[in-house]
Formats: sequence, structure tokens, C-alpha cells
Amino acid sequence: MRTLSRRSSFVVAASVAAIALWTSAAPTVTYPVYAEEWNLTPATTTTIFAIYPLVVVIALAIFGNLSDYIGRRSTILLGLGAGLIGVLLFALAQDVSWLFVGRGFMGIGVALSLAPATAAVVEFSAPGQEKRASAVTTASTAAGLVLATLIGGALIQYAPYPTHLNFWVLFVVIAVVAAFAWFLPRHTSAEAQGRWRPRALAIPRGIRKYFLIGAVAVTGAYTVGVIVLSLGADIAKELIGSDNALVNGSVIAVNAVAIGVAALLARGIRPNTLVSLGGIIAFVGVGIMLISSVDHSLVVFLVSAIITGVGYSFLFSGGLGVVSAKAPAHHRAGTISTVYLVSYLVQGATALYLGAVATASGLETALVIGAGVVAVFSLAALILSVALGRGVRATAATA
Repeated sequence: MRTLSRRSSFVVAASVAAIALWTSAAPTVTYPVYAEEWNLTPATTTTIFAIYPLVVVIALAIFGNLSDYIGRRSTILLGLGAGLIGVLLFALAQDVSWLFVGRGFMGIGVALSLAPATAAVVEFSAPGQEKRASAVTTASTAAGLVLATLIGGALIQYAPYPTHLNFWVLFVVIAVVAAFAWFLPRHTSAEAQGRWRPRALAIPRGIRKYFLIGAVAVTGAYTVGVIVLSLGADIAKELIGSDNALVNGSVIAVNAVAIGVAALLARGIRPNTLVSLGGIIAFVGVGIMLISSVDHSLVVFLVSAIITGVGYSFLFSGGLGVVSAKAPAHHRAGTISTVYLVSYLVQGATALYLGAVATASGLETALVIGAGVVAVFSLAALILSVALGRGVRATAATA
């Protein structure tokens, strides 16, 4: 069977990363519609959101290193297949129970596809460009977020079947990407020896401090994502006073555009420096977001969305860059999966808690607490990157 070239494989791997975040964020602009049609509380909608990262955690714990044994292509195809099932359930959903099951399959799909796609972006990069792969991955995931919010918002607002058509479109897109992924190289030099079996994810010796920096940084980015993806549509609706799904989705998309642009502009900056800058910027951004909530100012909220987007981008790119550069090739996907596992675990728990707070005490209180969580991880990432950064910089040249 003919396979794709290295360059084409790189594009497909980046597209899979974009699909993962599009799938993750697709229900975001639909939550207010579900809430209105089915009388759902914020606790219910954030629980639907949280099922996804919690399933991702379980799937990563079992299958996180699968692609290191059976190859990137096979694992990516399994992930895209599970994602198709999840999206199909949303497209056909008749009540909220369909959404819970659909989110579960989406979580399995992302768990199986995102880590091998991230590793594949590194491995299919042009010679000498491997260190910029994390920026490409970040930009790809940001593109997925933009597509989810803009296409979803437009279809919900102006097309028929507002709770279904959005997911039929995504179903077709995933199927097309899967068709291209079928022609990825079957094997890579990164495959581990022996047969795969379920085993605990492990951090290779010698890279644990790099893993710690990367895991805390990516987790900091994902806590920003909790606020934007699980509560963002409701916050935007409250500030704008609009029921237009495209307008509300566009406000959220501002954050995603900032993520992608920042990742591309900063792709030449050392990963550890990105982590330090990201910690500072994310901390400032959530502070401004709190001000927007108190003042009920859309302009200030948009400013905060841009700043937190840059902070997310730097934390995510820097965290992945630190880990990807140091992880052994035959354990790269497993190590990246462990980073994602930690991040999704914190994201899911935070989403559940913030949903309960929003229902009991209101969005403003939930935002205050969410901002505190972001601040903790952002400052922790900054401190770790400074405290352990000397070793990262010293070995960067040999990564």
C-alpha cells in the first residue's frame, strides 16, 4: 500500500490534533441550547463537559503508550473511529443521556489520537525542525477550537436542526481526516520492542524534572480551558446580553485565535522560557477576566480572552516542548500521554466543581474560584521553570 510522504504525514498528524480539540469543544456553543430545550442547570452542562476529560484520563491510563507498540497510524485510526461514534451520538441525541455516552466516546477518541498525533508531529517534522513541533501542535489545537466555535455557532444560529447539524458536519470532517490517516506510514522507528499490554504509564528516568515542568504547565493551560469551554458561552451571553450563538461563539473564538497566533509567533523561543512567560501572562489574564465579570464589560472580557489565550499558548507549547524534546523516542507517546492524563484529570475535577458552584452561587463566584485555580498552576509553572530551568537550558542544545 502506498503511504504519504513525510510532509503530508506531518500535515495529517497536525490535522488529527485539530480534530481532537474540535471534537472536545464542539458542544461548547450548544450547551445554552440544550439548557433551554431540556431545562438543564449549569451543573448538568458542566458535568457533560467533565465526563470527557474524566474518560480521557481512564483511557490514557490504559492505552496511553499503545502507539509506542502498534504504531501511530493504527492508534490514530482507532481514536478517530471512537470520535466518530461520539459525534454520531450527539448528532442523533434525543435527550441528555445520549450526550453523556457521546462525550464518553469523544473522550476515548481523543485519548487514543491526541498523544500519538502529538508524537507524530515531532517525528514527521522536517529535519532540524523537531523543536518547533509543539508550536505547530498548539496552533493546530487552537484551529480546532476556532472551527468548533465559529462553525458551530453559525450552524446553530442560522441553519436548521441547531442541536444536530453541527455534529453531522464534524462527523464528515473526521471521516475525511481518517481517510487520509489510513495512508500514514504503518510503522515508525519510535516503536517499542515487545507486545503491548495494559500497564501503568511511567516516566523514563532522567527526565522527571522536565516532565514535572511540562505537566504543570500543560495543566495550567487546561485550567484556562475549563473556564473558556465549560463556562465561556454562558459568561459571554451574560456580558453581551445576546442569544445569538454565532456572536457568543465568536467571543470564545477570540481566545482560540490568540492561542494559535501566539504559538506561531513564539515558535523560536525556548520551551522553558515559554513556560515562564506563560505563567505570568495567564495569571494576569485571569485577573483581567475577573474585572470584566465585576464590571460586566465585554471589551475588558475580550482583552482578557486575548491575554489568557497567549498565556495558554505559551504554557501549552512550552510544556509540550520541554517533554517532547527530552522523552526517548520509543517512549515519547507514553510520556506525552502521562502529561495529558494529569492535565485532563485536573480539568475534569475543576469543571465538575465549578459547575456545582455556578449552579449554587452564580457564574461570578465560579469564575473567581476558577481564576484562583488558574493562578495556582500558572505560578507553579513559573516557579518550576525558574527553579529547574538551568538544567533544561543546559541540555536544550543536545535535545
